[in-house]
Amino acid sequence: MSIRAFEPKFMKIGVLTAALQELTPREVRDADPDRAIEDWLAFARELEVDEIQLSAALHPSQADVPPEAMLDPVANTLDLRQPFTNERAVRVRAAIDASRVAIADLAYFDDMLHEDPTIRRKKHDFMRRVFDAAQLLGVRAVCGFVGRNQSLSMDQNLQDFEQSFVPLLKDAKARGLVYRIEQCPMPGWTTRDHWHNNIAYTPGTWIALYRICERHGVGDQFRIHYDPSHAILMGQDTRSLFQVLKDEGYGFLIAGFHVKGQVIDAAAFPPGATADRPSNAAI
Repeated sequence: MSIRAFEPKFMKIGVLTAALQELTPREVRDADPDRAIEDWLAFARELEVDEIQLSAALHPSQADVPPEAMLDPVANTLDLRQPFTNERAVRVRAAIDASRVAIADLAYFDDMLHEDPTIRRKKHDFMRRVFDAAQLLGVRAVCGFVGRNQSLSMDQNLQDFEQSFVPLLKDAKARGLVYRIEQCPMPGWTTRDHWHNNIAYTPGTWIALYRICERHGVGDQFRIHYDPSHAILMGQDTRSLFQVLKDEGYGFLIAGFHVKGQVIDAAAFPPGATADRPSNAAI
């Protein structure tokens, strides 16, 4: 019996630009929309990471939620108030080359199944702008949510997904893109009683949504961007869900990860501290 040598595959490490929203002050980037991308690429090089996940969002002046009510009111490192033109793309690609930091994907996290058709149309139109920017930058993926139609049941939301979200995926396919769904349930997203405001929050719904996509020829466009912190928030076993997907034949669905800082030492004793002699620096 031949034994194959272990061949490790190293994951590229990146940073979501929304993690530090005020790296470039609002007054600077509002006047010069691509300055924030240049600043982030230079900062990412200092961090010695491989890539960034470039965050886009509706500008606070265009969002349907008042800025003072938003947790992430300025997470638009990629400013798309105006179309992302080839001229803008040339400038950003030059910054990519100079920093030697890649763009892993473009991220726009919003409710794509919003119950108000006018608001939903605005969000879908913006997502298509994100698609266009990704195509111009040669980025192969976008990351976002599915969302939830608050006026419908879960089964009805699946039907709504088929009717309104699948066309978005067809547009992504036409541009050669993959759409990666982050599984955050988004509690508190609305004033309703729903705790799961993004229906793609568990392996069962991932599979159900994928099967819908597969029927319409966009299965390859639907993938999951997994964040274990969201699984912990929902009380899910962060390991067994991988086994469930593997056992059901859908292990391929997870195509990206978000990882947030976690406290590893539960006792929270910094170097030199003990239970008898704690430190004020303990967290």
